[in-house]
Amino acid sequence: MTLAVLLVVISWQVAVDGPLLGIDPAVRDAVRQVRRSLHSTLLNHLGVALSDLGGGVPAVPVLLGCAGPAAWLARRDGRPRWWTPVPVAVAAAVLIPLLVVPAKAWFARPGPFDVPLAADQWGWYPSGHTATSAIAYGTAALLLSRVLEPARARQVGWATATLCLGVGFGLVWSDFHWLLDVVASWCLSGLLLLGLHRLLPRLLPDRANT
Repeated sequence: MTLAVLLVVISWQVAVDGPLLGIDPAVRDAVRQVRRSLHSTLLNHLGVALSDLGGGVPAVPVLLGCAGPAAWLARRDGRPRWWTPVPVAVAAAVLIPLLVVPAKAWFARPGPFDVPLAADQWGWYPSGHTATSAIAYGTAALLLSRVLEPARARQVGWATATLCLGVGFGLVWSDFHWLLDVVASWCLSGLLLLGLHRLLPRLLPDRANT
């Protein structure tokens, strides 16, 4: 419920250019000041590299690549519908642009440099790289967690959360996105992943439950 409310509030503020958007230039200016004071080429390159991890490549290939081992482990364990990870991964990969692209076109929000959008440009809201990384890596982690030992599944979960936070940091640090663009995409992705988390036990049940 919290994620849904936050997503609705941010989207409403973006649509009406509301006062909540004042957070974004304040954060942008603070980040720029820190970036100038540190003057760290290594940190700047790291920010760009982390941002790139939210692109369709490598996020979607990682998602599809993890579906294979998840299906193989499920089959090895004798689970019914062991092949489920593959269509789930494909559906998640297809869903990402279906959710993000229309929203970007509708909100048509300019980016952190405040340059007006060109006629052929999508807006910056919500963040596509954030949504791609969270949905793709998050779905991969959920699929693997269904077939891994609990301790290993927790490690995968923490690693995935750290990676997705890193992508968001890189986008804001590198001036590629406003903070609220990133937060809204985390909310959207979180809602989808929570739904998948509740649905997966039915789609890919344990052998003991059959």
